[in-house]
Amino acid sequence: MLGLDCSVNGLVVTLMILLMVVMMMRALQVLIHLVPTTTPRGTTVPICAKDISDSLLKELAFLSGGRGKNNDCIITFPENAKFKEVPEDVFKKVLTYLTSLARKRVPDTKFIIILDRRLDTWASVKITLQRIAASFPGNLHLVMVLRPTSFIQRTFTDIGFRFSQDDFILKLPVVMLSSVSDLLNYIDEKQLTPEFGGTLEYCHSEWVIFRTAIENFALTVKEIAQILQSFGTELAETELPDDAYSIERLLKVRTEKYLQLKEQIKTVTKEGNVLLKTFEVPNSKDSKEESSQEQSGDWETIQRLLAQLHDMEAAFDEFWDKHQLKMDQYVQLWRFEQNFLELKDAVEFLMEQHAAIPSTGDNVADVKQKLTELATLDEMSKELIGKAQLVILQGHQLAANHHYAVDLICQRCNELRHQTDVLSEELKAKEKKLNKTLELQNRLRQALLCCDEGAYLLANQPMDKCQAKEGAQRALYDIEKFLDVTLPNLKYDPRVLQREFEVILTPELKAQIQAVQVKLESIRSMFQNRQTCFRKLTDKHSRPIQLVAPRPELPGRSKSPLFSPRHGKIKSRKNQNSRKIEVMHDYQEKRNSLQYFISENDDSLHVLKRHVINELIETERVYVEELFVVLVGYRAEMDNPEMMPLMPMSLRTRKDVLFGNMPEIYEFHKRIFLHSLESCLEAPQRVGFCFLERRNDFQIYEKYCQNKPRSELLWRQHSESVFFMECQKKLDHKLGLDSYLLKPVQRLTKYQLLLKELLKYSASCEGVHELQEALEAMLDLLKSVNDSMHQTAITGYDGDLSDLGKVLMQGSFSVWISHRKGATKMKDFARFKPMQRHLFLYEKAIVFCKRRNEHGDGREKTPFYSFKHHLKMTAVGITENVKGDSRKFEIWYSGREEVYVLQAQTMESKTAWLNEIRKILIKQQEVGRVENQQRNQAAEAVPSVSQRTEGMQQRVSISSEENESDRTSPGTADSLTLSSQSKTRKSSSGTSLTAELRDNLEEWVNSSFLLACSDTEEEDGSQLVSDDTLK
Repeated sequence: MLGLDCSVNGLVVTLMILLMVVMMMRALQVLIHLVPTTTPRGTTVPICAKDISDSLLKELAFLSGGRGKNNDCIITFPENAKFKEVPEDVFKKVLTYLTSLARKRVPDTKFIIILDRRLDTWASVKITLQRIAASFPGNLHLVMVLRPTSFIQRTFTDIGFRFSQDDFILKLPVVMLSSVSDLLNYIDEKQLTPEFGGTLEYCHSEWVIFRTAIENFALTVKEIAQILQSFGTELAETELPDDAYSIERLLKVRTEKYLQLKEQIKTVTKEGNVLLKTFEVPNSKDSKEESSQEQSGDWETIQRLLAQLHDMEAAFDEFWDKHQLKMDQYVQLWRFEQNFLELKDAVEFLMEQHAAIPSTGDNVADVKQKLTELATLDEMSKELIGKAQLVILQGHQLAANHHYAVDLICQRCNELRHQTDVLSEELKAKEKKLNKTLELQNRLRQALLCCDEGAYLLANQPMDKCQAKEGAQRALYDIEKFLDVTLPNLKYDPRVLQREFEVILTPELKAQIQAVQVKLESIRSMFQNRQTCFRKLTDKHSRPIQLVAPRPELPGRSKSPLFSPRHGKIKSRKNQNSRKIEVMHDYQEKRNSLQYFISENDDSLHVLKRHVINELIETERVYVEELFVVLVGYRAEMDNPEMMPLMPMSLRTRKDVLFGNMPEIYEFHKRIFLHSLESCLEAPQRVGFCFLERRNDFQIYEKYCQNKPRSELLWRQHSESVFFMECQKKLDHKLGLDSYLLKPVQRLTKYQLLLKELLKYSASCEGVHELQEALEAMLDLLKSVNDSMHQTAITGYDGDLSDLGKVLMQGSFSVWISHRKGATKMKDFARFKPMQRHLFLYEKAIVFCKRRNEHGDGREKTPFYSFKHHLKMTAVGITENVKGDSRKFEIWYSGREEVYVLQAQTMESKTAWLNEIRKILIKQQEVGRVENQQRNQAAEAVPSVSQRTEGMQQRVSISSEENESDRTSPGTADSLTLSSQSKTRKSSSGTSLTAELRDNLEEWVNSSFLLACSDTEEEDGSQLVSDDTLK
């Protein structure tokens, strides 16, 4: 980009210098007679007539355009009474200016002076002649004096001139004339103005105006040339910015200035054309030739100036077109370079992501996961390659248009094509290796499954029935049939596998192959021995069998998963508890292996339970360590003076927003909860108690999750900060800080999963009741956190939401509304399409909100809940079942003045909401009953007490009927108790909502409150019931 800038600026400098030199030389040639010159005596000629316009208008002397017989230029000094008062310097400027005008056409021209002093005195004539002799700057040929006409002054003149003639002749060639007729002897009448008896038309005031206009026009042309030169210098010396926006803005400013200059040139050209029209084109006739000589010179001057102006404009336009082309090419190259750099960085990023994916895996699931990640990269690479092809096509188009940086563009195109080709090949190669690894892992897994199925088959053969010949034949047939089906998986050579998959083999895969081979050899040996025994039984007759006392099995024992990979749970036989193991002559050596499988099955639940506890404790240690690393490697570094320069100013004082109360969470787990869990290694039954004991301490997660959206927003604003990159580099983390800020939320959802696993393997163990309570406590915590996070997104509520009590439930509903009392709008009954509302159930009110999305893309698109209205729980009643959909129920308000039909998304959601509302209403009724009793005791005579009791009973009434006529009126506490059916629904709904709560919590934190519910309400302009109805 620097080379491009230099080449463009160099071109501009060269072009502008050449252009301006040519234009200025041509302008100077035309203006040579209009600019200051220096006479031999050192007098500086005025730049233009306007500088001495006042002196010229006094008519001290003038050029009428007349010529003598030898083509000498005539300067006339008319009769002027104030001539004596004219300063000497002014007199010299006028003479010098007039002589310069004549010399501009003929440099060696001679001058004739006509001095009209017919009304003057000899003294004045003498002084004038002396001043002319002293100040005249040109080649003076002759001075003709029209002497005074009065007798006395004429006499004085004759006498004075006779005595002074010698002095004048030495200095000036003077001729004394008595009358105008004598003047005609020297000059033709056509060259004289009318006052001297001639016919030459001359107006001095007009002459001054024309000279001023011509010279002003010439100076304007010169200024235009200087402005063009200055503009070219500006273009040459201005450094180009580094971003496209600034470049385009600069080009826009320059274009505006170019247009302004063009407008100025047009204006000056128009002025010159108007001035040119004031002069007549020279006539070729002899009668007009001499009289129009002066006008002809002026006309030619203006014509040359206009021609020069036209040349300058043409050269300027040519330069601007070339400059504009180069600037456009510069912007095109800059954008091409930016696109190239972006794609190059994207390709390098994908290469890094590709390098981070291993080309092998430990198991099938691991390899499939890597293939999924690789497929994602492949999709991204295809999109990237498509963009790269467009950039390469753009480069080829620039080269085809003869771009000045064609070599650089071709180099970038080749480099980009090479990088994308390498990326595509690398992805294909890794995909091929992973598919090969997947094939190997599938073979190994198939072999292991065959081993498990074989062991399951051998362990479940009825040994008591195999003593007979028919039983042995049947068992032998089952073994041979199994071996026929699984023979390819049981009889492959590991050396063949290693040769076939040599390209992808790693030490870990080799170890897996060896481990599978050992298990295959063991199972093959067991089958061979079992086949040998059964064949011997089939070849012999029945022989006495010694019975061994039966070994009772523990009740509730289940087969190990190793022996039932595809068959599910095995049904117990009637004689399972009294089954006898019969020992035959050739079976004695197989007893140990069979007992190994059975004992493993007996202890499998205990082993799995121990495994889950170990996982809980180990992951807790890792979690504590990760929190410590984040607090030390990121949070503490925000106070490090050495790292302070790398941190944006807007981030330095906001670590509490970024990390929330993570230090409090770390201290709780490090000092308290981890030690409690570690004590459960020797007492597994205490795991549930550990969670119940610290259930209140886990409320710190609610504060962390509520702060998480603010933390996410702050992270997105500064994720590219050098400070975070440096911290990540020091910690050698592959993932950014945002992944570790998500750990507390992930840990909170992990606890309930581990508790479920423990419950699965602790059906009849000690502490199972505490485990169940611990699971419910964690689920309640998840729900509370989820509800509170939704509550933070409510906007427009005029008041404090905390005054409404604790959030008990929240969810999306389809809502129909009707007014049964008062003025009812017809459109309230006409609504068939429901409104979509998000409801929040508090202890004291039900809040209706509308979900809205802020504008944005991706993670910036954040939903919020716009408050519509709320219903106080003290005036609410419910109807559990409504005609139509089973998910509908009614909430009626103020004695059915307003009725809201709500349709939940699921039956479980409806049941949960009804249970919570029912609890609130029961509690309100009990509180109202107690208050009424206290008031009755305090003031039995107050009549409003009974009315208040009746109103309270009416407000908390609940109905489960579908018809309005069958709804129950005032309800009692007994009618509000939970039915067994409701309890059943609650228990089933709690389990089904577990995953939903966990997903909602992670979805709120990871996606900045992006929710799955949608508002299907019609646009405001077409709604049948406006939002004002609900306010």
